[in-house]
Amino acid sequence: MQSATETGSSVQNSQSETRKSARIVFTLTVFTSAFLLFAIQPMFTKMVLPQLGGSPAVWSVAMVFFQALLLLGYLYAHLSTRYLPTRVAVILHICLLLLTFITLPIAVASGLGKPPVEGQMFWLIGVFTFSVGLPFFAVAGNGPLLQAWFARTGHRDAGNPYFLYAASNLGSFAALLLYPVLFETTLRLPQQSTYWSTGFAFLTVLIGCSGTIMQLAQNAGTVKLQDAKIAERLALPMIAKYIWLSFIPSALLVAVTAHISTDVASAPFMWIIPLALFLLTFVLIFRDQPLVPMPVVLVAIPAMAGLTFITKLFDFNIFFTLGTHLMFFFASALMYHHRLYVLRPKAEQLTQFYLWMSFGGVLGGIFSGLLAPYIFNSILEYPILVSLVMLAHPAVRGASRKDVLQFMAPTAALGFSAIGLVYMLQGTALIESGHLLVPMIIVASFIVTGAFRHPLVQASLIPFVFVLLAFKFGSVFGTVFERSFYGVYRMSIHENGQFRVLTHGTTIHGAMRIANPDGTPYSGPVKPLSYYHSDGVLAETLKRLPLNPAGRDIAIVGLGTGAQACNGMAGDRFTYYEIDALVAKIALDASKFRFMSECAPNAKIILGDARLTLADQTQASYDYLLLDAFSSDSIPVHLLTREALALYTARLKDNGLLVIHISNRNMELQSVTAALARDAGLFIKGRILAEATGRFEDRFPSSVVVLAKKPETLDAFTQQNGWDKPMN
Repeated sequence: MQSATETGSSVQNSQSETRKSARIVFTLTVFTSAFLLFAIQPMFTKMVLPQLGGSPAVWSVAMVFFQALLLLGYLYAHLSTRYLPTRVAVILHICLLLLTFITLPIAVASGLGKPPVEGQMFWLIGVFTFSVGLPFFAVAGNGPLLQAWFARTGHRDAGNPYFLYAASNLGSFAALLLYPVLFETTLRLPQQSTYWSTGFAFLTVLIGCSGTIMQLAQNAGTVKLQDAKIAERLALPMIAKYIWLSFIPSALLVAVTAHISTDVASAPFMWIIPLALFLLTFVLIFRDQPLVPMPVVLVAIPAMAGLTFITKLFDFNIFFTLGTHLMFFFASALMYHHRLYVLRPKAEQLTQFYLWMSFGGVLGGIFSGLLAPYIFNSILEYPILVSLVMLAHPAVRGASRKDVLQFMAPTAALGFSAIGLVYMLQGTALIESGHLLVPMIIVASFIVTGAFRHPLVQASLIPFVFVLLAFKFGSVFGTVFERSFYGVYRMSIHENGQFRVLTHGTTIHGAMRIANPDGTPYSGPVKPLSYYHSDGVLAETLKRLPLNPAGRDIAIVGLGTGAQACNGMAGDRFTYYEIDALVAKIALDASKFRFMSECAPNAKIILGDARLTLADQTQASYDYLLLDAFSSDSIPVHLLTREALALYTARLKDNGLLVIHISNRNMELQSVTAALARDAGLFIKGRILAEATGRFEDRFPSSVVVLAKKPETLDAFTQQNGWDKPMN
């Protein structure tokens, strides 16, 4: 029989061992929870992406949705730890996790039907809610909840559980890093969903262990923080700071992601990069000794801002340009998140802190992802956010009235003077040539980068540089912007008023002559230009298609301005598959572009994602099918898959021709299409037209491949004419 002393010693040893294991168990639980939380985002977005044409806006809406559910999870964690006894809170959370198993494995809910022509955002939010709402919510609040539980374990680190937040973000970062490298490349989506369900079961066990450890500490009476103790509320000024400091990096995250996914590739692996950097900032900064020197960060922010302006003026390598934007975003997020950590409250107010942080993040996501497309016709939210970033710079935040008068006032006066001068000279050769604007922007940009460094001067100049850039690229001089769920379309006048051009991001969707070289209105027949020039490669594919006395059935995926219709022959029957109703509205407006009204007035336009709408046209059989679905410089990747290619060939006649326009500054796609053709048993030839004059009346450089079921269909595409088998 043990003595009382021995029994007490045994109990103390047991409690000591429990407290020692607490850090390991809680860290593993938080890491696993965060890993699952951020693995679900690219996985499910990839599931739903094809239904909306691979639009970058899908990811923007997805991030807003996930941020909103994260806020609800944080609210649940706050209310649970504030008002419920710990035993009840643990039981409630375990029940929530068990209930979630009913909704697994994760898949796209089928009850909402196909995407609508308008209101895609609301449809998408509904799909996310019914498909992953409960699983995501069940995991969303674990970060602050487990930190609050750890604070009640009696561990020596219980008074400062913020190290678990770093573990949480490390788990999130690991998920985002491994998804494109491992999961996406080795597992199909149903397999990914199954593995996620297995991980969720493991998490449920870990949370049960964490709750048990907390309960043992509570029962032992070694924890000072009691269930009945209610932490005092945070002061309103401090809440406002938390919201503001969370708002800017979150809004900037959505804006930067939209820029990347528009101008490089509409693919989840590209979208993950800024989100991973966002999470990495928490790992590096949410600690007493930051792993990144803040003086370096404070210098990098204006330097990167200045370089982003320079990249707008010159055609740098796309990866250098994107790297500049990402570095600016990364440094900005580091600065804001470091400020958040400095202002963090004591452990008893931890859940309130995360709740208001999350609320600010949701507001930022809503601003850039949902409101901005309706408020602004162009992507104005990005320059606004870049300008606001500098407000958190210590030198700006702590500026005295004397500093403002000495540095900001003269800089603002100079900026207004420059803008006034440019405005007065609008329409002159000095402005049209860029001989005045470009040097002004370069000088101002180098000042912002730190060449003549003072943060107040840099902060004051940033908005003026954006205005000068707007002058440079025509957004002030009569350019018309229109915006939809799928992007921003710019109609601008070029070459001294001779041509009207429709552009999306960096890709030209069509150009039409509207004036003669002498400035008089052009009244001749409409002629296709740029990529669709009558001497270009795309026009050649229609000319080499055999004629049919009964007329040829021609389908085109991607409407643009409808210029390709003018390369057809009399009797051709055109069907356009277009995802964006706004593009159809622009193309059919004869006051803007006359290709459709003059060359294909009876063309059929089918709205919706081409993979879905083509699948519905079960009776369709085409002589010619052109895939020309560009989104800025990217091609929706779901349109270049084995499944998609099988669908296209199923809609072709036996001697039909499949044409894919793969012109792209950033990606080599000939080998991709060649590999797909080989796997599908199709025959393929390609042609690259490289020469360019820069004038809209001339043909543009193009890269095009043609595919067919029979080799003789491609007999007209000879090597003498520049056509050859692409390398694969």
